[in-house]
Amino acid sequence: MKTRAAVLHEMTLDRPYDTVLPLKIEELELEPPGFNEVVVKIRAAGLCHSDLSVINGNRPRPLPMVLGHEASGEVVELGKGVDRLKVGDHVVFSFLPSCGHCLNCATGKAALCDPGSKANSEGVLLGGYKRIKKGQEYYHHHLGVSGFAEYSVASVNSLVKIEDDIPFDIAALFGCAVMTGVGAVVNTAQVKLGDTVLVVGLGGVGLSAIMAAHAAGARRVIGADINPSKRQKALDLGAHQVIDSSRPEALEELKDSTGGGVDIAVEFAGVISALDFAYEATKRGGTTVTAALPHPDARLSISPAMLVGMEKSLKGSYLGSCVAQRDIPNYLDLYRTHRLPIDKLITHRIGLEDINEGFERLAKGDAIRQVVLFDE
Repeated sequence: MKTRAAVLHEMTLDRPYDTVLPLKIEELELEPPGFNEVVVKIRAAGLCHSDLSVINGNRPRPLPMVLGHEASGEVVELGKGVDRLKVGDHVVFSFLPSCGHCLNCATGKAALCDPGSKANSEGVLLGGYKRIKKGQEYYHHHLGVSGFAEYSVASVNSLVKIEDDIPFDIAALFGCAVMTGVGAVVNTAQVKLGDTVLVVGLGGVGLSAIMAAHAAGARRVIGADINPSKRQKALDLGAHQVIDSSRPEALEELKDSTGGGVDIAVEFAGVISALDFAYEATKRGGTTVTAALPHPDARLSISPAMLVGMEKSLKGSYLGSCVAQRDIPNYLDLYRTHRLPIDKLITHRIGLEDINEGFERLAKGDAIRQVVLFDE
């Protein structure tokens, strides 16, 4: 099967991306799906900072690679052994496949699946195979998805069946922005009724967290970002207060207004100064959660005495600590009942040929969620 796809051959190219064109649109060949694999016709794929982090080198991946990890589509071909999906099913991709058998999967920690993490690091599908090639050269898969393509071969363990009434552009966002942002709030941080919640970094993931904190019954939801348009968007989506975290006095003002700090702080900006702000803004006995992925060499400096003496907790959150098969359908139900108005996150709908322009827009902070739409 032939497919057009956006391929990354080289990381760390200098911006602007709409000039240097780090992603090349190429015609590739997909091998037939293997055991427990299917072919998905991609209908929509979101542009996420995790894709940008591969392009700029913050998250090094094996190359060449077909990028894209937040996508939705329709199953068009089944490999051998597939018994829980059928041709015509609508699906959302989960960017970490869950094998269902390792210790983490067996104990409800599917986001930490060991075989899934290994496959993602190596740029292969869960079964260990690569199904994308050009001539005799095999290309790598991005997080088991490679959604910036007309078609993708994927493990069924990377897919969640959804109802047909959900628009594909909305559905795609549940594969990363929603799963990560909402999951960090309700699964990792376990926000309770009456908590005060700070969300640092108001991109698509952070704004999903704003909605989740509001839906979970937080008494006060505060958004922090250096971008004024994103702060306004947070207010539109339920934040009670927003702050410019780059202001020198912002931290003390936040502590004063919250009586010493917030119960829960969640950080999605991907820079150490933002995580430090979130940690410092958390009160005694509070919890700081980060779901961002800065460069692997980045380090956070904290005082162990403060960690102990103030009984603070600092947690990481990957995939929103979600079990995709359980949580994506639940979050879609919240969308249906208007408690997660995810459609308000989409600022641009673009074609595959516009993808480099889209990533330059994302790098400049001029977009929340952009979605590549593919022809019917």
